[in-house]
Amino acid sequence: MTGGHGLLHYWSQGDAVTQSVAVLLLAMSVASWTVIVRRSVAALHAARSTPAALDAFWSAPDADRAIDALARLDRSRVFAGVAVDAISAARAWQIGDTGVGGSVGADEFIGRVLQQSVLGAQVRIERGQTLLASVGSTAPFVGLFGTVWGILQALVGLSGEAHATLDRVAGPVGEALVMTAAGLFVAIPAVLAYNALARANRISLERLEGFGRALQAWTSMSAGSTARSGPG
Repeated sequence: MTGGHGLLHYWSQGDAVTQSVAVLLLAMSVASWTVIVRRSVAALHAARSTPAALDAFWSAPDADRAIDALARLDRSRVFAGVAVDAISAARAWQIGDTGVGGSVGADEFIGRVLQQSVLGAQVRIERGQTLLASVGSTAPFVGLFGTVWGILQALVGLSGEAHATLDRVAGPVGEALVMTAAGLFVAIPAVLAYNALARANRISLERLEGFGRALQAWTSMSAGSTARSGPG
C-alpha cells in the first residue's frame, strides 16, 4: 500500500494498542523465520550426513574409532552423543562403576541410559517446533484483534460526524484490515515450515530410534561377554 493509506500512515495514525500489535507481529515473524532458517539448515545437513556417518560408525574396527568417525561426519551432532553415552554405559557396567542402579544386567542398564540419551536427542531435533506451532496458531488472532481494534477506533472517531460518507469509513477500515493480512503473513510460513520440519524430523527420529536399538544390542553383547569387575 502506498500514498495516504500506506503502512507508515497507518502506523502514525495508530494508537498504542495497534502499534503494540504491529510490533508483536513483527517480533513473531522475526522469531519464526530465525527458527525456520536454522532448523531447515540443520535438517538439510542431517539428511545429507547421517547415512554416511552411520555407515562409517558401523564399519569402524573398534569403538573409539567408531566414535571418532561418527563425530567427524555427523553434522547433526545428535547420533555421536547417543553413541558416546551407550559405550560409556557399557564400560561403566563392566567395571562396576554404576552406582545404586547398576545391580541389573548389562542390557537393562545400557537400555536405561540410552532411553535418557535418545530422549535428550529428540528434544534437540525438535527444538523450535513449539514456537512455530504457537506462531502459526496465534498470529491470525493477533492480527484479527488489531483489525477489530482499528475498526472500533475508526468508528468511534466518526461517531461525532453528522454525515459519515463511505469514503470516510473505507479508508480507516481498509487500513485496519492490514493487521489481519499481517497476521496471515506471519502465520502461513510458520505453519508450512512446521509441517515440513515435522516430516524431516520424523525421518531423523526413526533413524535415531533404530540406531539406539542397534547400539543397545551391540554394547550389551560386548559388556556381557566381558567379565564384570567390582561390585555387582
